[in-house]
Amino acid sequence: MKIQFILLAGLTLCMQTLFAQNARFTTSGIIEFEKSINQHAAIKKMMSQVGDRMGGSFDDYKKSIPQFKVLKSTLSFSDNKTLFKPVAETDNGMDMFGSPGGEQANITYTDFATNTFTTEKIFFEETFLVKDSTRKINWKLTSEMRDIAGYECRRANAVILDSVYVVAFYTDKIPVSGGPESFCGLPGMILGVALPHDNITWFAKSVTDKPVTEIKPPTKGKPTDNKGLMETANKLMDRWGKRANGMMKLLML
Repeated sequence: MKIQFILLAGLTLCMQTLFAQNARFTTSGIIEFEKSINQHAAIKKMMSQVGDRMGGSFDDYKKSIPQFKVLKSTLSFSDNKTLFKPVAETDNGMDMFGSPGGEQANITYTDFATNTFTTEKIFFEETFLVKDSTRKINWKLTSEMRDIAGYECRRANAVILDSVYVVAFYTDKIPVSGGPESFCGLPGMILGVALPHDNITWFAKSVTDKPVTEIKPPTKGKPTDNKGLMETANKLMDRWGKRANGMMKLLML
């Protein structure tokens, strides 16, 4: 019996070693993401911010639109670089009254060798070219696992921009520390992001393992950095009151 146990343990160890040796890591490819916005929840939040004076209008508008707005995007990655860009919409749906959270217009290039990013952002019909260092996020890893697009992913939590609670799921089978928009800093590719208090999620729908020959940063827009963008946005939204705080945080994602 003891010999059988030793043989079984040895066989198990050999199989684990074999699987580890044959484990395939994706180092170059294209990820298709879907961003989902709970429009009804977003409208409810807007109603609480503006008070009763527009309650009826918001209620009527909510009844005329679907609960969720879905936006598609792609993330190309290779050689420790990523390029996140939107796919043209076929149905604009709700415009979220100008809120950056209701759109997906950012084109974001990240170079993890230099820890820098370049983002083309459209805000109030003006295009900005933002260049800055990648955001340092204090992620807290958990034991929760979830399958996303065929990859086993681990959950991590964080708070960014002082008060935005983020839930992310990453896989170490794609050894690039990137993700959708500007989310990064985990030991593998982020395939899922949720902002529970902002009613927004990004989840990968497919990962195509293929060579990506060219990843280049965007070049259009008024040059600035994160600080300059925030100063400009503050001036544009000076009269928006409490709602400006939420819009500012969504703009800076």
